[in-house]
Amino acid sequence: MLYVAIKKTFSHFQLDVNFTIHKGVIGILGPSGCGKSLTLQSIAGLQRPDEGVIQLNNHLFFHSDNRIHVPTRHRNVGYMFQHYALFPHLTVYENIAFGLKKWPRKQVQHTVMNMIENIGLKGYENHYPHQLSGGQQQRVALARTLVTKPSILLLDEPFSALDHHTKRAMEQQFFSYLQQHFSGIVLFVTHHLEEAYRLCDELMLYDRGCIIQQGKKERVFHEPENVQAAKIVGCKNIFPCTFVEKGDEVIGYVNGAQLVVPTHKKKHGATYVGIHSHHIRFVDDATCNAFPFRIIRVASHVYTYDVTIQTDHFILQASVSEEEWRHMHNKKVYLPPEHLFFLREGG
Repeated sequence: MLYVAIKKTFSHFQLDVNFTIHKGVIGILGPSGCGKSLTLQSIAGLQRPDEGVIQLNNHLFFHSDNRIHVPTRHRNVGYMFQHYALFPHLTVYENIAFGLKKWPRKQVQHTVMNMIENIGLKGYENHYPHQLSGGQQQRVALARTLVTKPSILLLDEPFSALDHHTKRAMEQQFFSYLQQHFSGIVLFVTHHLEEAYRLCDELMLYDRGCIIQQGKKERVFHEPENVQAAKIVGCKNIFPCTFVEKGDEVIGYVNGAQLVVPTHKKKHGATYVGIHSHHIRFVDDATCNAFPFRIIRVASHVYTYDVTIQTDHFILQASVSEEEWRHMHNKKVYLPPEHLFFLREGG
């Protein structure tokens, strides 16, 4: 179990986070400068919080009241940086063995060579970083991180320097290897929505130094708590809304339009309604939430279209397949009630 409750103040920014993690891969998602990397650095001992507690299982890393601040070298934390931080003057073997200086020589040799084979770089042990591809460098960084058998793994955007094709292949190899060889908690910082959803079990959404939502990834993506959380998970359709209960339904009023929303989705204090662009549909007719529209902008992608459409009441961003694009004209835009969500203001 990892428990973190810390504060750290700078002249222009304050980190104030409190969370508990029991297991799994937890993604930290949020805009640049919101405190994601600072949190990892504090757990690793590279930054010292002003106050609070950091505890991993039964080991106190930091406790301001008791003046405990365990040095990085004694925390047994694995940390992978964005640009790997391999030593350019050391070979693959020497980079991986760097943290094993106190181990017996034969044990180091056996462990490192076994790790090199596991990451698919047998025959590269005498190569230097500049002789490796980006994907190979990342595997060396992973091996160097895991060879010391850390209790927790901190990943600070480890795939951001790779091209798209290499990135997807490395993600699969990387997390497949982790599943087989690492059983501890993994904290994974990323800016990318799809990456977070593919790779993580739970998510923490950061904004301006605070955690604004934490939970299972499905719930965080499909039921954001507030406007800022919805924006972080990629929602492009957010509208101020007045809600009125009518029997088993809630009616939301948006610029004169009526939207039916299931009562079980009601959220105390909600003043906005939202829907993800990929949940918008186009129908010949519907009993509710269907509106005539006109297309005002189209951006084509390899397999989808991002379509900006205007109704008499609001402008929507819809993501549609090629098939939907061919048949959406002369239909109505439909906002399925089950995919609408209530939002509180702010973050």
